[in-house]
Amino acid sequence: MKIVLASGNKGKIEEFKTLLPSCEIVTYKELLGDIEIIEDKDSFKGNAIKKAQSIYDLLKDENAIVISDDSGITVPCINNEPGIYSARYAGENATDKDNNAKLISKLNDKKLEKAKAYYTACIAIVYKSEVYTVHGWMHGTVINKQIGEGGFGYDPMFIPNGYDKTLGQLPYEVKKSFSHRTKALNLALKVLEVIL
Repeated sequence: MKIVLASGNKGKIEEFKTLLPSCEIVTYKELLGDIEIIEDKDSFKGNAIKKAQSIYDLLKDENAIVISDDSGITVPCINNEPGIYSARYAGENATDKDNNAKLISKLNDKKLEKAKAYYTACIAIVYKSEVYTVHGWMHGTVINKQIGEGGFGYDPMFIPNGYDKTLGQLPYEVKKSFSHRTKALNLALKVLEVIL
């Protein structure tokens, strides 16, 4: 099964390839070049749909299967930040390091060493002009420092419920077994089984 992934995020692309080993994953940039999709919706679902629909429309191939993911971390005690702005929390071209530094600073402003947090992943699928969406969540605690070199994004700051290590310390196989993206992808695969 060939899937066009509407993402330019290297971490996400690798994760999709690992989680969907039986599928041929092609990024939209390989087919369409370097185009930018403005994520201007007010929810993970809205942004995921916009990305998948935009790429599907540009491909002009009704049989294309386009999948996009919009995901991020939400910390309720700091006004639900960064939420949908997770990838650009510290600015438009922010690195993971920049975003983590801003989140640490927000926690420190509230004199918090840790706080409840959760990751959300919304996956949108566009196929034969129909749109399908699924969600996955992972709950845990965010801490005011980075520990571990693994993962990407906020992983070195996030301790999932039931663990005492950050996602930056845990082996990828462990993270893969319960991550928000894994949960959403498992549901997405069920959708694909039904529609294909």
